[in-house]
Amino acid sequence: MRLSRQLPSVMRVGVALAGPALAAVVLGGCGGPAAPSSAAPPSAPPPSAPPANTATGAGSPPLAATPTQTAASARSASPQASPAAVLPVAPGAGALPQTRVLPRTDSVAFRHAMADLWLAVTTGNPRFGLPGFFPVAAYEQVKAIPYPVSDWQDRLWYDFGLDVRAAHRLLGSGAALDRVIVPRAYAAWVDPGACYNKIGYWHVPGARVVYREHGKERSFGIASLISWRGVWYVVHLGAVQRTGLTGIVDQPAVGPGIPGPPGGC
Repeated sequence: MRLSRQLPSVMRVGVALAGPALAAVVLGGCGGPAAPSSAAPPSAPPPSAPPANTATGAGSPPLAATPTQTAASARSASPQASPAAVLPVAPGAGALPQTRVLPRTDSVAFRHAMADLWLAVTTGNPRFGLPGFFPVAAYEQVKAIPYPVSDWQDRLWYDFGLDVRAAHRLLGSGAALDRVIVPRAYAAWVDPGACYNKIGYWHVPGARVVYREHGKERSFGIASLISWRGVWYVVHLGAVQRTGLTGIVDQPAVGPGIPGPPGGC
């Protein structure tokens, strides 16, 4: 289950040529359920195993207001985003049943999801990335745990906000998105029963967000993408697990970096 302060006029989404076969999934945990909470902002996620090979940043202020969505043509091959708008990904799909369709990276939905993620990172506002984040209604269907909505809010979404702000601090002025590399060879179907799941989904780890800053190519990772009805969504940006209330940037690198490794769920 991969995004400058200057938004690109054209976004190219690529797939890593990492071999023809799908890698077998290693059944790792996505974390246990969080206790339900009615407070705002969400409570802190519980401690877990430390993430490997990541850069961390300090915590950040509360989330800003949800932006207004702007309609975009389904025929657009190069969707654009502005600091005041997000692009639709798959409105309402989270409430519909899951399918086994393997997501594509040449779809409008994927390009919109990555444009929204990039907008979130460049502005430091995680709510711009909400259309491309795994839907809470789908998470309710997937997880065989108590209080899945609270777990989504207090752990997944909370961590995403921390990681978006950490990635925002990584970027300098003039950075521009170039492409997103998804290692298709590492995609694997996670069966029901694994990782507290009652419904299966496709998972791919270690996608890479490649951007250019002052003429130099740089990148960072998306820790985990999972599918819902044939669309890739971000579920963990900086890390699957963490030890404290800090944002994490997954494997920042000069150049495109190395996708993966395979495994996880």
